[in-house]
Amino acid sequence: MRTDINAANYNRSSRVENSAACVPDAISFSESKSSFVRLAIMLSAIGIGVAAGTLLNTQMSTALTSMFLVLTFIGGLLSTWSPCGYSSLSLLRPAGKYSLGSVIRWTPTFITHAIGYAIGALMLGGALGLVGAFLFDQLAFSHMVIGLSALSIAYGAHQLGFLRMPYPQRRAQVPHDARFRFRSSTIGLLYGYALGMNYLTYVQTPTLYIVTGAALLSGDVTSAITIIAIFNIGRCLPVAVNFLPISNQSVQAWLAKWQERAVELDGFLLLSIGAAALTMLTL
Repeated sequence: MRTDINAANYNRSSRVENSAACVPDAISFSESKSSFVRLAIMLSAIGIGVAAGTLLNTQMSTALTSMFLVLTFIGGLLSTWSPCGYSSLSLLRPAGKYSLGSVIRWTPTFITHAIGYAIGALMLGGALGLVGAFLFDQLAFSHMVIGLSALSIAYGAHQLGFLRMPYPQRRAQVPHDARFRFRSSTIGLLYGYALGMNYLTYVQTPTLYIVTGAALLSGDVTSAITIIAIFNIGRCLPVAVNFLPISNQSVQAWLAKWQERAVELDGFLLLSIGAAALTMLTL
């Protein structure tokens, strides 16, 4: 009976949206910049990173921590540009026509979605912290920074198309027919957990690998959970756009428009922060 009710509600809300707006076929798509422009982006990112590392050398510990936290949070936001990111914004929406009532009824879905991300952070971060405590507890801080910085620069070059790096991921997506099986709040929880584990679906940004490495090398469960939690906060927050009177079509169109710019920003941040960290260690 629950399945029939959910299916009926979804079909009814779909008819409302479709009757309110006609969505034309896309005739233009986001394209990457030329090789020359991407090379300029890469060189400028490295140059800015070296300059920042030189200026902040006397405050290395604070600067490294701040830069890593920024990279972690923005990396979570950039994960929205993925198949599951696109679908979560459209699947986890208030039912029917936008109103204060529909938003209030939808709020538990957002809350359970955030809880799912929190559970994912606890499980993934906890596991990484435990493994790191056994394997990397005695690893020198400088060695950890060098390794993560080199990885960051390599993946930054990968994002801009100048180096091919491995992209380990499970190419899977949360089933869309889940909306017909469970109530909205349950779907939010399951979706949040799957995305909060980060490796159960598609991986959009290689920043996740840097974040995973930092959590692992921290050798501390609390630190590892905190690192993954910050990344997951960035992943979860974009769903809050559904609190606003913005159509699903406009959100999806905006994401598609900025798809390649998100990749370039990701590469820029990885290159600049990696270069800054290495500069601080060598001065």
